[in-house]
Amino acid sequence: MKVTVDVDCTPAEARSFLGLPDVTPIHDKYIKTMLDGFDGIGSAEQMETLFKSFSPLGDAGVRLFQQMMNVGLAGVGGNGDKKKG
Repeated sequence: MKVTVDVDCTPAEARSFLGLPDVTPIHDKYIKTMLDGFDGIGSAEQMETLFKSFSPLGDAGVRLFQQMMNVGLAGVGGNGDKKKG
């Protein structure tokens, strides 16, 4: 026997129902801090420094993100596993 239940509610209603805290003020402050950090950035080096300061894993997190982006961009470029010939 299989039972499926669909619940139609907003994220706030779901958090309340599950007893989770409302982290909207924290989220809003984090987003504002990130957006304020982008003001005045004029070079790639400044952007990299900003991302390192926001990254929870520091340099390791930035390197991991760069590797994921390189792999994704290589796949988009058509240089994937296609063999010539």
